[in-house]
Amino acid sequence: MDELLEKASLARKAWYQLSRTTDPVRRRALEAMASAIIERQDFILEANRLDVENYRKARGEDTLLDRLVLNEKRLRSAADGLRKVANLPDPIGEVVEGWTTVHGLRIYKVRVPLGVIGVVYESRPNVTIDIAGLAIKSGNAVLLRGGSEAINSNRAIVNVMRESLEGIIDKDAIQLIENTDRSVVDRMLRLNGYLDLIVPRGSAAFIEYVRKNATVPVIETGAGNNHIFVNYDADLDMATRIIINAKVQRPAVCNAVRKVLIHEKIAERYLPVLVQELRKYNVRIKGDERARAIVPDLEAVTDEDWNTEYMDLTLAVKIVSSVEEAVEHINRHGTKHSEAIITNDLKDAQYFTWNVDAACTYVNASTRFTDGEQFGFGAEVGISTQKLHARGPMGIKELTTTKYIIYGEGQVREI
Repeated sequence: MDELLEKASLARKAWYQLSRTTDPVRRRALEAMASAIIERQDFILEANRLDVENYRKARGEDTLLDRLVLNEKRLRSAADGLRKVANLPDPIGEVVEGWTTVHGLRIYKVRVPLGVIGVVYESRPNVTIDIAGLAIKSGNAVLLRGGSEAINSNRAIVNVMRESLEGIIDKDAIQLIENTDRSVVDRMLRLNGYLDLIVPRGSAAFIEYVRKNATVPVIETGAGNNHIFVNYDADLDMATRIIINAKVQRPAVCNAVRKVLIHEKIAERYLPVLVQELRKYNVRIKGDERARAIVPDLEAVTDEDWNTEYMDLTLAVKIVSSVEEAVEHINRHGTKHSEAIITNDLKDAQYFTWNVDAACTYVNASTRFTDGEQFGFGAEVGISTQKLHARGPMGIKELTTTKYIIYGEGQVREI
C-alpha cells in the first residue's frame, strides 16, 4: 500500500475512535499540542529556516515569502489559538433543533463530526497547526497535504503534534502526506470512501482546479479579490487608515484589499491624498480613465485587472457614481470573500451589506478581520466563499454535519 492510501486508512481508523471521545479528552489533546509546539519551537523553527532558505534560492524575495516564514511570535499565536479552540463549547452532540410530530415522534437534529477531512494548501505552515486543532476539537481526523515549499516545516510540526497525543488520543488522527508530487493531489481529490471532504487553500486557479476535478465533496476557500468602497460622505482619514491596513499589512493574504472604489463626489479631493499616502508604502497604483484624469501618472488599468487577485503591493482604483454602481461592479468582479464600505449613510450601508454577494461585508472596518481567530473561533480551516454548508471563516461548527435522532413508542406509519 502506498503512502496516500496507508495514511488515509490510518486516519479513517483513528476517526472511528476519535468521534467517540468526550470533549474533556479532546480538550486535553489540544492543550498537549499547544504545549509541545512551544516546547519544541527551536526544532520547528530550524526546519522552517531550511524551507525559507530553499525558497529564497529558488524564487528570491517576494511578498509570498512572508506566508512561509515562522517565528516565535507566530508559533506562540498558533499555540494560543489551539488553547482557545480547546476551550470553545463542544459542538458534538449539540441539539440544533427538536420537535414532536403529530404522531408523537420526538425528533432531534444534532451535530456530529464530518469524518476524515483532506486539506490541500500552499505555504503558511501555521495553517497545519490551525487545521489539526480544529479537526481534533470537532471529532474529525485530518489528512494534510501542504506545498513543497513548506515540507520541512510541516513535517516538523506534525511530528511534534503527533508525539504530544501519545496516551490521549490516537495520533493517527493527524496525517501528513510528505510526497510533494502533484499527482498525489489528483488522487486525493478522488479518494472517496476514505475522505469525507476536501478543503483547498491557495490561488483562485488552484481552487478552481480542485473544484472541477474532485469527486470528493469540496468546500471552496480563499480567493480574495476584495474591494473597499469609499462613499461620498466617508470619514476620509478613517478611509485612508483602513485602506492602508487592508493593503499594506500583509498584501499576500486572502483578506487583503485588491481594489478601491471611490464615489465621484469626493474623488477629486480624496484620490490625490490616498495616492500620496499609499506611495509612502511603495504601493503600485492602477486607475481607470476617471481616476487617471485626476492623477495622470497612475498606471492604466485593464479589463483583466478587475478580476485579478493581486498578491503583492498592487492596487487598482475605480471612480463610481453611486453605491449601486459599486455593488454592481463588486458582484461582477469579486470572489465572494470580503467587501467593505466606508460611509456614515445608514441607508447606503444597509444597501451595500445586503446586496453585495460576499461571505463577509464590512461597514467602516478593514477586510483584514476576515479570520477565524479574529472572529473568536480560535482558528480557521479556511474562508469559505461558497454558499452551501459553510460560508465565511470555517470554525469547529463548520466541520460538523447533522443527523436526525428520532424517539418513538412503537409508532408505525399507516399510509
